[in-house]
Amino acid sequence: MLSNAAFAENLRLLCGYYDSVSAVCRRLPMNRQQFNKYLAGQAMPSRHNLRRICAFFGVEEAEIMLPSRRFAEVVDLRPRGRAGTNALPPHVEHIELLRRLGGNRLDAYLGYYYRYFYSYGFPGRIVKSLLAFYRQDDVYYTKNIGMLTDSKGDRPHAVHFKYLGLPLLLNDRIFLLEYESRLRDIVSETILYPTYRDRLDLLLGVQCTLAGRRTREPAAGKVVLEFLGRRIQLRKALRSCGLFGPNDGKVADAIMEQLDNHLGPDDHVLLVPGS
Repeated sequence: MLSNAAFAENLRLLCGYYDSVSAVCRRLPMNRQQFNKYLAGQAMPSRHNLRRICAFFGVEEAEIMLPSRRFAEVVDLRPRGRAGTNALPPHVEHIELLRRLGGNRLDAYLGYYYRYFYSYGFPGRIVKSLLAFYRQDDVYYTKNIGMLTDSKGDRPHAVHFKYLGLPLLLNDRIFLLEYESRLRDIVSETILYPTYRDRLDLLLGVQCTLAGRRTREPAAGKVVLEFLGRRIQLRKALRSCGLFGPNDGKVADAIMEQLDNHLGPDDHVLLVPGS
């Protein structure tokens, strides 16, 4: 019969493929206090709980009863470190790997931001939208919402949008992949500099998406995120969003300077200097 210590070591090995023990307990689901006793070798699970644990990690009951060294060899031979119904598809494994490389360093950027960039559909106009950067179940997400009202022309009209995103922190850069959540026909990518100051204020970067739903031309431009705080009055913040002209006085000069997309005579690509 397997000792408590050996089982605990095997269980710790399996948990190492996840972000945290808390994440494992939430997904099982299982009482964290009781699970900690299994990890510490202070108790063995009941037959019922053992089946649940094995089903979750995709291992056989006979396998998890192997000596620790032998069990590690068995797990190492699996295509993705774990098998069974809870193994992730290969394409998701790639994203999961990148997400784990960032650890919890994105905690410093949680909160709300105004997002500024030159509109792709309304030439010469600046979009100001509201972006939320949040964490749920140990995964980081973004939600960017706004309403564009163009008062120029004979027929003023409004365009509502909402983008959902997955941010990654890799090699000291923030990569943000987003998609339009209503029609789901546009994906955009943004690369941002992280902050190098004690106080979070502006994040600078460049984003790439489509110029419009009709022409669907690839387009890129500079983007600025202005940090508002971790708690804000949402309705008030949304009311200040919209579509503005560069001379309306609605966008600060410091932000306007960072949004300039013009290339100099010696420039061949659009570059964003660090802050």
